[in-house]
This record gives sequence, structure tokens and C-alpha cells, in this order.
Amino acid sequence: MAIYRDPSIRPSLEPHRYHIQDHERQFFLLLTGIKDDQQLRGHILAVQQKAYQVHTILFQFTSAHPLQDPQLRLHPSFFFHQIAQIPGYYNALKLLDKRTDPILLDLGCCFGNDIRKAVVDGWPVQNVIASDLRQEFWDAGHELFKSTPESFPAAFIAGDIFDPSMLDIDIDIAPTPTDNDIRPLTSLTTLTPLKHRVSAIHASSFFHLFNEDQQRLLALRLAALLLPERGSIIFGQHGARPEKGFRIEVAANSSADAEPNPTKHAMFCHSPASWKHLWEQDIFGPHQPTRVRVDAELQETTNERWDFEDLGTNLKVYVMNWSVEVI
Repeated sequence: MAIYRDPSIRPSLEPHRYHIQDHERQFFLLLTGIKDDQQLRGHILAVQQKAYQVHTILFQFTSAHPLQDPQLRLHPSFFFHQIAQIPGYYNALKLLDKRTDPILLDLGCCFGNDIRKAVVDGWPVQNVIASDLRQEFWDAGHELFKSTPESFPAAFIAGDIFDPSMLDIDIDIAPTPTDNDIRPLTSLTTLTPLKHRVSAIHASSFFHLFNEDQQRLLALRLAALLLPERGSIIFGQHGARPEKGFRIEVAANSSADAEPNPTKHAMFCHSPASWKHLWEQDIFGPHQPTRVRVDAELQETTNERWDFEDLGTNLKVYVMNWSVEVI
């Protein structure tokens, strides 16, 4: 969005919101080699500032992604991992003891925080794939964690999950006794060769970027990637509501030099009940040979990336921890 290339109207960053929990601190100290807390804070905020200037905004919205908004500014929370907060993650880790070389895909990976956490927790780096819209996100992750493609040789594929050139779910891929044809994973340039081959898919802070119809299409595309064997799992965390519908947020430009100009944003949110119905009755419904169990738990939370204003009701913010597991 060219509008925010004008520094006078671009929403400002908010380093005063920097907050890091002890487990996150230990994670960064381990991976970066930084020993001092103030140096760590300075490093994280410096990478944030650079990424914000280079990319202008974290997400560049296109007509295909109407809910992505140029006022969603880069916040330090994007540098911390979510994956360990999700119960489904621990079911995914159990696959390491049950399968040979299971593949983990992190969709909408941003800087790769979650995939790095999985590798730290024991998932072999040669068996993980990260994906996001832009290569620059992954490159910024190397800077953030002081790594290189050689020191952290995880596969990364840049592209739009809705684009058939990125993932063609209609193509027939004959099953093979081994997955040698897709090894090494770093040789892949699209997700299509992974159809029905991924044991675990993580997608957090992702589904809620899209409207209801697009969320269904996204679910269909992830289902096409999942290995249809007992224990395979798709899991994540995203914005939700007790009842399916729209959440209205007000994002204010907090720049000290700008006039307050709050903008309303409507985010479509599933409820645990509608999310369960989507997967169990539609995506993997009675017409499908593969059946799944869906776990979805609503959690009230705060969202420090947004300035909430009273819209006439008592606004509560929820996220949903969820998993879709083949049974």
C-alpha cells in the first residue's frame, strides 16, 4: 500500500509495548546467543524497525485477501512463538515417535518463530517446511535469530496458498512407497508435491484474515495436504467468538504527530461449534473416506496490537485453540 510510504501518515511503532515472557526470553537467548536482556530488547526492536521500513506494513493486502489491512502495524508480539500454547502441538510432537520422517508444515510462518520452536523441541530440521507470502519475511527471520540458510536449513516456500500455481489440489499425485521424490524438501518450489503427504500442519493467526467462504476454501486446501492416516493433525490458534459472526475492532493511528483517525475493521470469526461443524460435517464430512475429531477451545484474551474502543457493547476478545486430527 503506497499510502504508508509517506512517513508522516504511516502508523508509528510502539516499542513501549515490548513484553517478553521468561520462556520466550530463554528461547531467544538460546537461538541468538545474546546474553544480556537489554541487548536482546534492542536487537528485537531493531529488526522490527528495519522490517517495518522495508515492508512498509507487515501484510500487503490484495483483492484476494480483503481483510488484511494496511493499518495493522508490525508489533513485537509477531516475534514470539504461539505454537507451544496450543494443545494440538503436543499431539503433533507424538508423531515423531510413531512415524519415520513425518513432515511438519508451518503456514503463514512470518519470521519462522514457530517452526524454530518445533525444531528446538526435536522435530528434525530436514523434515519441516515454512511458507508465507514473501521471501522477505523468512530473510528477516534469519536476521532476528542470527541464523543463515546453512545454520538453519529449513525449507521455505514463498507464495499464496490460494493460488493454484502454489497449490494445485486438483492434480492427481500417485502414491509412492517412499517420499524420495520430494527430498530434500528444500528443493520444492510449490506445495503441490506435498499433497496428502504432510503429517502435521500449523496455521495460527491465519484463518481469521479471511471471510467465511475463504476460510472454507483454505480448510479444503489444507485438507488436501494432510496425510490421511490416523494421528495426522492440523492445528492452530486464531480470533474467534462464542457465536459465529463478525468481530468489530477499532484500530487507531497512535502516531503522536497524527490526528486520531480510528478505523473500524470487521473480522469474521468462527465459534467452536461452527468450527467443529466445518471440519467434521463439511471438509471431512460423511462423503469423505477420512474422518476427523475436532477439538476447539475458546479463550478470552487481550490483543495488544489493537486499540479497542467502546462500540456500544462490552467488547470481549477471544482466540480459539483448535486441532483437527485424523481418527
